[in-house]
Amino acid sequence: MAARRKAPAARARRRSAALAVGLGVAPAAVVVLLAACLPSTPPQAAEPAGPPLPPVSSRWAVAPPPAVAVAGANPSRAAAVDLVDGAWADEVAAATGIPRRAVIAYAAADLTVAHEQPSCDIAWNTLAGIGWVESRHGSYGGATLTKRGLVAPRILGPRLTGDGVAAIEDTDGGALDGDDQWDRAVGPLQFIPETWHRWGADGDADGVRDPNNIDDAALAAARYLCRSGPLGTERAWRDAVFTYNPLTRYINDVATRANEYAQRVELG
Repeated sequence: MAARRKAPAARARRRSAALAVGLGVAPAAVVVLLAACLPSTPPQAAEPAGPPLPPVSSRWAVAPPPAVAVAGANPSRAAAVDLVDGAWADEVAAATGIPRRAVIAYAAADLTVAHEQPSCDIAWNTLAGIGWVESRHGSYGGATLTKRGLVAPRILGPRLTGDGVAAIEDTDGGALDGDDQWDRAVGPLQFIPETWHRWGADGDADGVRDPNNIDDAALAAARYLCRSGPLGTERAWRDAVFTYNPLTRYINDVATRANEYAQRVELG
């Protein structure tokens, strides 16, 4: 896809994530941990080589990516979901197969964080990679995204009882996951309730932070990944995604999908 115009302060390249179960990919026996339970520094043991860090093409380093925002977009003055270039979203959805509503959510999160933390260098296609791995962009189990960005019906991960998964007793009285005994990951980006309590965001500026809303979840994921600093190197990117789900396979799956989306947009 040829560049339509330069994107103000936004780059369609790298990074992302938040604390997930990986409904669509991760095996049932995978142990999922809260960020607070992870070591402050990921293990330094040698890690099998994975797919290259997005972006896939060196052309992205010298040419502007396709526009993700309308001209003059300013996330500090309007909800970012209203600033995403509609024509660009149509083109990306057609090229990648990502639902248009999800494309808008990922791009809006990119725009917001690019405004808040320009050095983070996160981008829509990394968020899309995570969204695909976690819930197939809100479609897992037959769910769909509404016009408001809500997943219907809700997507819930397995009860974290310790049986093949982490043991995480209830932290929210069942308010988010409907379970007052054990926690469950919630929504299209699969946030655990305690993590949502700390990182939940209001991506669509409706005054509500809802992990079942893809706008809110995508922005929370972007901020969560950027919390450790810039993600401009492959090591930093992989370390950030590791905190979302500490599995090499997970990191590689996200990188592969993010690369694929970047290629399809570039070549579409």
